[in-house]
Amino acid sequence: MYFRKYHFALAAMSLLAAAPVFAQATTTVHDRNTADVQRDVNQQDRIEQGLKSGQLDSREAGKLEKQEAHVDRMEKRDDRNGSISPAEQARLKAAQNHVSKDIAHDKHNAATGNPDSRSSRRLQADVQRNANQQQRIENGLKSGSLNNREAGKLERGQAHVDRTEARASHGGVNAREQARIQRKENHQSARIHNKRHNLRRHG
Repeated sequence: MYFRKYHFALAAMSLLAAAPVFAQATTTVHDRNTADVQRDVNQQDRIEQGLKSGQLDSREAGKLEKQEAHVDRMEKRDDRNGSISPAEQARLKAAQNHVSKDIAHDKHNAATGNPDSRSSRRLQADVQRNANQQQRIENGLKSGSLNNREAGKLERGQAHVDRTEARASHGGVNAREQARIQRKENHQSARIHNKRHNLRRHG
């Protein structure tokens, strides 16, 4: 009888000791995903600041948006199972570091843009809206109104917007291209709202 109670007590202690480890692992996955989306926000802000200061022209910003689209697709793919493995996280971080270096390089090379041109102003507004959309996704993750899988699906939508901006930027963003980008951003905005306010239980 004594040994049974002893073994039971040991088993209970083992479970209690393991519980914080499991909780920490779950929190770490969530925190990694939130940090990735926050970095997307920061990158978009840096691109917008480069356009506003004239350190980036529209063509450079378009190329950077194409790279951002690649990062968004990676996040979508990695989140399809609801979590990100250490290997996936390492690849994603390397891709984000690459974009970060390219932003710094393009902002400090000899090429300059005209921040007051119509094309640049249109692109500035589009990139700012990208940052806002990414911030809403991050806020959803933080509040629990979005889970990792839903955030991944929304990142796929962000990738579509980024690619549209990249294509439009080759020859300058005209009014028709601006309208096309806005339609995609409006669609993405509605998707973010619907995902954050659906009735499904989040985990």
